[in-house]
Amino acid sequence: MVKAKNLYLSKIQLKAELERCLNCPSKPCMSACPVNCSPQEFIAQAKSGYFEQAVETISRNNPMGQTCGLICPDKFCMKACTRSHIDFAVNIPKVQATILEKYRQQKNDNFLVSSNGRKIAIIGAGPAGMAAAAELGRQGYKIDIYEASNQIGGALNMIPDARLPYNVIEKDWSFIFNREFITLHLTTKIDNPANLFNQGFDGVIVATGEPNVVGLNIPGEDCSLSYMDYLRQPKKYAATGKVAVIGGGNVAADCALTAVENGASHVEMFVRRRLSDMRISQQEHLELLKNEINISALSSPEKIEKNEDGLSLSIRRNHMLNGELRPLPGAVIELTGFDLVITAIGSRADAKINDNRIIYAGDCKHGGSTIVEALASGRDAARLLDDRLSLAAE
Repeated sequence: MVKAKNLYLSKIQLKAELERCLNCPSKPCMSACPVNCSPQEFIAQAKSGYFEQAVETISRNNPMGQTCGLICPDKFCMKACTRSHIDFAVNIPKVQATILEKYRQQKNDNFLVSSNGRKIAIIGAGPAGMAAAAELGRQGYKIDIYEASNQIGGALNMIPDARLPYNVIEKDWSFIFNREFITLHLTTKIDNPANLFNQGFDGVIVATGEPNVVGLNIPGEDCSLSYMDYLRQPKKYAATGKVAVIGGGNVAADCALTAVENGASHVEMFVRRRLSDMRISQQEHLELLKNEINISALSSPEKIEKNEDGLSLSIRRNHMLNGELRPLPGAVIELTGFDLVITAIGSRADAKINDNRIIYAGDCKHGGSTIVEALASGRDAARLLDDRLSLAAE
């Protein structure tokens, strides 16, 4: 696993990455960024020694720039980086995270807008909720954020500390624009967003993610553990023997890597489709290989049983036929001796309410997404709600 001390670039590494940037006038990296951040601009500023301006450029469109820099996948700005056609892309996310870690300073002279007299409730303190709060604060709204858990971050809290230390989330939160306009309510679950209008709120943004785990619907499923339970309390479920992870996405990879970190002697991932269909970054794939995690592709779980040797897992082999996934007739094998079976095949959102004053953002609107996509969704939801309330006031 990557140690926290290696999350950021050294001064020499940072200088080297800054020098590699070609300063493309067309800014393909900016066009590829869901929040429209401009790496070409902040890299040019940092290269000239203007780190304070670089911090401002990053924070202009991204209220969680340091968190985003640590975990943003390589399919956005890095994929668009012109340098990748020469040798390899500038590591833009890590450059961004390093600049904010080393050069961001708390200011007391931030320009604070005056209140516009309206109140907004935001349900959920994950990336989408934070982005919505940052955007609405700029528009002069008073904001109350309601978070069901005892800490901010939402699904970010399930990312292993080796990839994302919690204090980074707190640090980004401490720099949110116009914090004086924001009141945070932890351990406060809102069951019906519409009830908040009785408390004088003019609008509501729901950014609750996908709190409902998708089940396997197979015999013995109750013997398995959901990824939410596992990643929220990994030490509680530490296993020294064999661990099976069912799923092939980012969350499944986090489960597998966490199991290794917790002392599992053997970890195997079971992926329904092909290796090439796995929705993980190249870096995550390399981490799985480095930690000797076995990936069994074209494998679907059929049954889980508890016996004297622990847990057994019956797996059906699949194959691709004319582009479609098909089961191989009779190709079911039983694997035994697992200490833990973790399911990580997805989740779903709560039912939505149809009301123009309620806007949905983040994973509860779009399904599972990356942090930068959730941030963009939260910002867009805030702008949409502002437009609707402004029109209603005319």
